Amino acid sequence: MQNIVEIFFLSFKSIASTGRQGFQTIKIFSYILCYLFFINMEAPLSAWPWEKLKSFKYLLYGPFVAKVMYSRYQEDSIKATWCLHVLILCSLRGLMYQLWSSFSNMLFLTRNRRIMKQGVDFKQIDKEWDWDNFILLQALMASLAYYTFPNVVDVPIWDLNGFMVITILHVVFSEPLYYYLHKCFHGSYLFRHYHSLHHSSAIPQPFTAGHATFFEQILLGAVIGIPILGSHLMGYASVAMIYSYVLVFDFLRCLGHCNFEIIPHQLFLAFPFMKYLIYTPTYHSLHHTEMRTNYCLFMPLFDVVGNTLNPKSWDMHTKASIESGKKGRWVPDFVFLAHVVDMTSALHVPYVFRSFSSTPFSTKLYIIPLLPLSFLAMLVMWLYSKPFLNTFYYLRGYLHQTWVVPRFGFQYFLPFAAEGINKQIEEAILRADKLGVKVISLAALNKNEALNGGGTLFVNKHPNLRVRVVHGNTLTAAVILNEINPKHITEVFLTGATSKLGRAIALYLCTRHVRVLMLTSSTERFQKIQKEAPAEYQKYLVQVTKYQAAKNCKFYYLVAQEYNIYN
Repeated sequence: MQNIVEIFFLSFKSIASTGRQGFQTIKIFSYILCYLFFINMEAPLSAWPWEKLKSFKYLLYGPFVAKVMYSRYQEDSIKATWCLHVLILCSLRGLMYQLWSSFSNMLFLTRNRRIMKQGVDFKQIDKEWDWDNFILLQALMASLAYYTFPNVVDVPIWDLNGFMVITILHVVFSEPLYYYLHKCFHGSYLFRHYHSLHHSSAIPQPFTAGHATFFEQILLGAVIGIPILGSHLMGYASVAMIYSYVLVFDFLRCLGHCNFEIIPHQLFLAFPFMKYLIYTPTYHSLHHTEMRTNYCLFMPLFDVVGNTLNPKSWDMHTKASIESGKKGRWVPDFVFLAHVVDMTSALHVPYVFRSFSSTPFSTKLYIIPLLPLSFLAMLVMWLYSKPFLNTFYYLRGYLHQTWVVPRFGFQYFLPFAAEGINKQIEEAILRADKLGVKVISLAALNKNEALNGGGTLFVNKHPNLRVRVVHGNTLTAAVILNEINPKHITEVFLTGATSKLGRAIALYLCTRHVRVLMLTSSTERFQKIQKEAPAEYQKYLVQVTKYQAAKNCKFYYLVAQEYNIYN
């Protein structure tokens, strides 16, 4: 770029004396320079001004707080109420998006209503980390509007006519303006430099609605501000109207990005015209998958007028709505049956704070005030709850789900709670069997030997189970045994032989006529395992007490504790 600038000025110097023709040449060179300059730069207004501040960006709310505090010592404090309203409205908007995010991540409520079946990965969560930038931006835009129109605070609390006026202004100005701008942002240059950031989120989520570039959010602020400012200039503004309009606007934005269908198709069957006045999550999801259609803000009417309506919109909505009532249509291949560890870990679930659940486990100061809510949730689950779906993911085309037994870690050590916990685990196993799940794995305390014998209690009680009941030890043993070919092995030296893992390996190998040298000093534990083997195979299990017994053995397996295996 520096070389181009030098060439430009040298050219200017050499042709400056050539008169009119020379200045035309300079003009052409200027256009070329500007073009080269802009294509080698980041698009103007694409980055957020406070991007490098990270969490310190919230200090920009400081002047609003200071203004409110300072106004308490002034006689005419009414002038600072706008700051208080801005802070309250920003808090309510943040809460709106958080509640929608929590709701959309409650898979035990929304699993059958999901539109895109894939899960949200951590890369998307990281990209959307600063989703709330637009709330801060629009707070600053509200300040600018106040200083431009200082009498904006002199409005009543309530004016019914204002609701009608702002609705008309929204339909007449905001809807077509957004439709036109949105369509423009799907043009080649604007999409590549601005709007592609929003569409980089593979799975729409409520926070995705706020994930956009600085320039886009400035324009969105104008789309929101026009009806508010217009109703004020017409003399119909009120505090209730402004709060309602902004919060309803956010509500509908979250609705479109929630990725589960909540609007019943019966509504459009009863009132056909409604499908042109309000979009659905399915409708907007189609825009994210087939981007040249469904550009509207909230009203599909403008897609109809602009001939950009996706013809599959209504059929997909009807199908999604009908299938949402069918239970068990989202059947996993594998289920991991977990439980809650403690009060703090309970707050790591995605439907509390999605961002918090995506970071390594730690206790944050801002989480401490939520501990009473965690305690209350524990009591409610103890009184009435059943195993529920918490998370899911796809691995090599297989659907894996994590179900949670609604019990906390300390409850597993209460003698009177054992029966109830086993009942919860049994219910989960029977449900998985009914759904057609292939494997269900018991985690941590759910496989406690003292509680249910590592799951054998349920297998013995229900001998006709189709689902395989396993746990981490048996899964690890299965991986090892899958690598062992008994045809080429006649003798194995095994350490950690009396652990759950060693026991499973020893019992399998002896039935394949493999002589197992089990290293253990406990004759009692060895004999207990030996008796579990069929009588004709017990001779293949041999107790040894020293490592020297392995000096002539070609194959050995070291089982450290119950988890780490070295071959």
